[in-house]
Amino acid sequence: MIKIGVIGYGYWGPNIVRNFSTHKDCRIVAVCDKSPKALARVMGAHPGLHTTTDPDELLRSPELDAIAIVTPVSYHYELAKKALENGKHVFVEKPFTATSAQAEELNEMAESRNLQIMVDHTFLFTGAVRKIKQLMDDGVLGQIYYYDSTRVNLGLFQHDVNVLWDLAPHDLAIMDYLLGLEPELIVATGGAHVNSLENIAYLTVYFPDNVLAHINVNWLSPVKVRTTFVGGQKKMLVWNDLDPAEKIRVYDKGAEVQTEQGVHQALVSYRTGDMFAPKIEESEALRVETRYFLDCIQSGARPFNDGHAGLRVVRILEAAEQSLNQHKEIVLA
Repeated sequence: MIKIGVIGYGYWGPNIVRNFSTHKDCRIVAVCDKSPKALARVMGAHPGLHTTTDPDELLRSPELDAIAIVTPVSYHYELAKKALENGKHVFVEKPFTATSAQAEELNEMAESRNLQIMVDHTFLFTGAVRKIKQLMDDGVLGQIYYYDSTRVNLGLFQHDVNVLWDLAPHDLAIMDYLLGLEPELIVATGGAHVNSLENIAYLTVYFPDNVLAHINVNWLSPVKVRTTFVGGQKKMLVWNDLDPAEKIRVYDKGAEVQTEQGVHQALVSYRTGDMFAPKIEESEALRVETRYFLDCIQSGARPFNDGHAGLRVVRILEAAEQSLNQHKEIVLA
């Protein structure tokens, strides 16, 4: 039986507690939050569960095997470090840390103590992303040309991070998982219209082999949009996460350049074929992810959404922040 303590019971905390509680080989022992109202909600939803306002009570408890950190990012490093120092595995909300230096230190600590870190990149466990990964691995799309995502809605405005740090980690984690490439160049633009934090941003990421990614995130949109395009040499894919029936559509469309013999003139040949919507596995992503975390603890296998995956996302966010502030492109070493 793996015993877990949860620190943070705000927006996402109840989902963490509920999903871990569904696994028979796992028990939520205690929940910590600074807010008495949050703890009242815990006791209302889970009578008998121990609650506290002191995170050290969980971090130092010899009864707990793992800590789930579901707090603002500014607390992630301190809490995760104490958890690792006390021999506990760590499940931490995205983004992993506020700086890449913090992420590197936590990864080194976890490895030296043979402990697991999993970053809550929930979308990697959705049926849609898993299907896209399968299609790409099977070569259905062919050579990948671009990844283009729009993730916009009205709110929720954050008080501690801008829209890049709030929304972009979703797409950066998905992009990292699907492409498996190290970025070379980052360009970010954006603006703050409501408070001092950027509420709209456009992020462009350049990869080797002429692969391009573009991410549009916005808290000030009149409509909610969750649409991603993945363009390949053979086929192109559209993922609309808000479509309940056909989240993924694969189009047999493309363009090829041919040279007319004797004239040496480049000709573009367009291909238009059928569209198909593959079947998507219907299961709650967070339940799949929490199960995976428990399995990794038991087997000792390193999760693919580990601290190193979290570090890669944080490095891009840092470069994007630098590009945004300095109005220039940032070359990644």
